Amino acid sequence: MAIYKWIYCCLALLISVNNETMAQNQSPTIDSKKSNTIASTLKWSERMALSIMKRHPKIWQIDNNEKPKWDYKIGFVLSAFEKLYQKSHNQVYQNYSKEYIDSFIDSSGTIANYNSKEYNIDLIEPGKLLFNIYKETKEIRYLKALTLLRNQLKEHPRTASGGFWHKQIYPNQMWLDGLYMQTPFYTRYTVTYEKGENLNDIALQFQLVQTHFIDPKTGLFYHAWDESKQIAWSNPVTGTSPTVWSRAIGWYAMALVDVLDYFPKKHPKHKELVGNLNQLIKGVIEYQNPSGLWFQVTDKANETGNFLETSSTCMFIYTIAKGIKKGYLPSKYKVNATKAFDEIIKKYCKVDDDGELHLTQICSNFGLGGIPFRDGSYQFYTKSNNKNDSSAGVGAFMLSALELNK
Repeated sequence: MAIYKWIYCCLALLISVNNETMAQNQSPTIDSKKSNTIASTLKWSERMALSIMKRHPKIWQIDNNEKPKWDYKIGFVLSAFEKLYQKSHNQVYQNYSKEYIDSFIDSSGTIANYNSKEYNIDLIEPGKLLFNIYKETKEIRYLKALTLLRNQLKEHPRTASGGFWHKQIYPNQMWLDGLYMQTPFYTRYTVTYEKGENLNDIALQFQLVQTHFIDPKTGLFYHAWDESKQIAWSNPVTGTSPTVWSRAIGWYAMALVDVLDYFPKKHPKHKELVGNLNQLIKGVIEYQNPSGLWFQVTDKANETGNFLETSSTCMFIYTIAKGIKKGYLPSKYKVNATKAFDEIIKKYCKVDDDGELHLTQICSNFGLGGIPFRDGSYQFYTKSNNKNDSSAGVGAFMLSALELNK
């Protein structure tokens, strides 16, 4: 009889442990009062994460993608999931991201459908997700994939002054968003695996932006710069594109604050980067609308067709809140970030009956050049087909909510 009692106790303990493990790995989507409802008591970052997972069981389905692709927009959203996992320790969020990574990276470290010879700077961005996955799993395939992306940067074409081309199809051009796509990855890689030997090269990328992209009248940054001044959208004297687009500035702002996570404080360029961040945010805050948001074209608030835009606003909130937390920015800016976030919650977030959260007023993606030709004019940016729940918006929203601990 004693042996049966012992077996029963062991089984009970096993079931108890198993149930506890399952509970830890289940998504906290269920409101006890209403089945399959995202609880309103959760923080905004989790409410958005669970909403994204509900709409898109596979993250590659976001933005109405028809098939999986190695994509910077998906990588951006998953970087927010990674931060949420680090804060919540809920494995569900990590699993959602890892499933995407594992669908691309095989046992040899090859990234499916990735061609380094395209020299597309956007394709570096999802690689940021590999650092922590490799650190946790020690699976060599992740390190090989990291090295594959690093090797693209070694061969990537550059302007005469040393800036990475945005893409091979855009010769001699740097775009603001390109800084976000590669510098956080490049910085972490060189510090982790190269003893920081390429930090000066990373600082150069920001120096080129600070030197060539700024509008001296406003202190804001144009979307792009053609060092050769050959492309039709470029200013024949400065080489810059003609318009200040808030989301491009948002990508650049996030690049600055994220690079500083890994850029050693003792490095002589660290202080310069912090100075760049302060200069940027000081200028951005001068153009914040009284509502708290920023306009699509940052410096043209009163012109016909301009509109308040949420993805760029969330990027600015994230940068300001993180910059203050890290000690890079003055604490007085916290009121600007909080006001912006509160206004987004009040007017630009919609909640379904089942608790699913939607972010509205997110502008389209905008590139320059190409066929048909995109001229970068004011009219070009303001003729946006605004969308709900697109990746640039929901990713930035999650990041902003996490930094403000909302």
